[in-house]
Amino acid sequence: MVRSQTSSPVEIRCRGVLFDMDGILISSIGSVERSWTKWAEMRGVDPEYACRTAHGRRAIETAALLRPDLDSEAELRLIEDIELADGEGLAVLPGVLDLLHALPENRWAVVTSATARLARIRLGQAGIPVTRHLITGDDVALGKPDPAPYLAGAALLGVPPEECVVFEDAESGTLAGRAAGCVVIATTFSHEAESLGAAHYLIEDVTGVKARNLPGEQGIVLAFAPLSSL
Repeated sequence: MVRSQTSSPVEIRCRGVLFDMDGILISSIGSVERSWTKWAEMRGVDPEYACRTAHGRRAIETAALLRPDLDSEAELRLIEDIELADGEGLAVLPGVLDLLHALPENRWAVVTSATARLARIRLGQAGIPVTRHLITGDDVALGKPDPAPYLAGAALLGVPPEECVVFEDAESGTLAGRAAGCVVIATTFSHEAESLGAAHYLIEDVTGVKARNLPGEQGIVLAFAPLSSL
């Protein structure tokens, strides 16, 4: 698939916005891949396959998939410690702070596969306000691509999932958002468009996304120009 220039602008009316963390709000992809490479080498797993499997998933489920013979809780603690020790290259992504500042505090949440400890540290390191509306891998029994994380995020905002917009960058996350009944906008920051088929719209990043707050409880309008493809 070859991406062309942006298509006609669209506007989406919603009442809640749910953001994945890594690849949407911040970039810690270098740390994630270095950490999973280190873990894979310790555990006799192909590092490239481990990194590919880990993107967008809870670490505990990734470890269970890659080494089902090991104690997944213990492996979760190990990979979390490895990731926490590696904050090199962490950065907030373009357009993020402007978009967050334009949204009412009670109308957006972060829904991440990271543990609570890792998510809070990563957000703080990047200079992003740590919202009280935070769903982490610790809060759900099943992670992405199961819809449970985004259903929990919508419930935390008190908004039906079909009135929420999800911002994602990974295949597992787009599948989760779609299964939850949300409108899914995927960025092409870290994954090719071919893997993001569950998304309703594609954008390069959130730089061009503008938020307009409607009066009272009428919600939010998100305006952006999605990528078109040939």
